[in-house]
Amino acid sequence: MIWWHWLSVIGSLAVTGPIGVAIVLWLLAGKSWRLTAIWLALFGVGMALVVITKMAFVGWGIGVQSVDFAGFSGHAMRAAAVYPVAGFLITRSSPLWARRLGTLAGVVLAVLISISRVYVLAHSRSEAITGCLLGLVVAAAFIWYASGEGHLAMSRVLVVLCLPILLLAPHAEPIPAELWITKAALYLSGRDQPFTRASWHAPRPQLR
Repeated sequence: MIWWHWLSVIGSLAVTGPIGVAIVLWLLAGKSWRLTAIWLALFGVGMALVVITKMAFVGWGIGVQSVDFAGFSGHAMRAAAVYPVAGFLITRSSPLWARRLGTLAGVVLAVLISISRVYVLAHSRSEAITGCLLGLVVAAAFIWYASGEGHLAMSRVLVVLCLPILLLAPHAEPIPAELWITKAALYLSGRDQPFTRASWHAPRPQLR
């Protein structure tokens, strides 16, 4: 359980958020303006879909009960978007086999983080799987664009930016993103209490 908890922590917003920012800083340092905009757009869309699906359930009860889906897992999406991209960029100036290995290592870590969200009872399997797939689409799209760039050679800078974040991960203070999402959903829906999974299983009033 400690292993799964640690994996869950390094998928948290307090860790993946700063790594996402480190990627932006690395791209800006290399004057890759187009890739910076592409990364921000792709990652922003992924984050927006996570927030929208979670708010839809919390505020209006919109989800897929048959597969226990109440919104994309944010941990899974961010991990799958950030870690493969970081692995790719860190090994960008290395031989092809090293680039593939760096990217694959990020994918494997993201998958393990997604699995951890199920083991720590934070998400259902459907939420972890779909969140991971969404993040991998973000990562794959960015890597596809970045593969055509020929001047990305500042991998050491990215390592320097990311390592302190990972080393401090066990001590990271959790960011109350779920609370913010819940408050926003309740405000917009006008409800006093959020929808929960228990709402799916509550007995419905009998029609007379």
